[in-house]
Amino acid sequence: MSRVGRKPIEIPSGVTVTVNGAEVRVKGAKGDLVMTMPSGVAASVEGAKVIVKIPEASEIENLHGLTRTLVANMIEGVTKGYSKDLEIQGVGFKAALQGQKLQMWLGFPKPVEYTIPDGIKVVVTEGTAMSVSGADKQKVGDTAARIRSHFPAEPYKGKGLRYKGEYVRRKVGKTVA
Repeated sequence: MSRVGRKPIEIPSGVTVTVNGAEVRVKGAKGDLVMTMPSGVAASVEGAKVIVKIPEASEIENLHGLTRTLVANMIEGVTKGYSKDLEIQGVGFKAALQGQKLQMWLGFPKPVEYTIPDGIKVVVTEGTAMSVSGADKQKVGDTAARIRSHFPAEPYKGKGLRYKGEYVRRKVGKTVA
């Protein structure tokens, strides 16, 4: 059995966890998340703890720790939430919000538009810094990666979108003889 999977998950006050067969539903202040567990993995709520179990000597031992971590991430997401910060670097590069659409001017002839998925909040400050936040860790990371994929930071001038604090290794350009 997995050492991670055997650990019980504490349920903080203000969070309700319900297990209905293979479906785990977590409700909290930041939202409501639902996950379907893999077949063979069971969860139960005992007091103020969630316990994830698998049958002894099972072939799905590799899913035990993963499922426990996913449930723990759901509980943390509805209490604290998750956030990824992005920054834009480059002359004339900027971003703005228009309802559920994020418009980014990245040196292309037209601004790039990205529709923000449900459950995700994007905040743009000073036109060059943005924060992607939400309760679902996977959705926050995926949204931040999709926004960044429109113009990843390039190694010659460093222009583009990058995560806050990300180091972009700079290359030396061509030299004229």
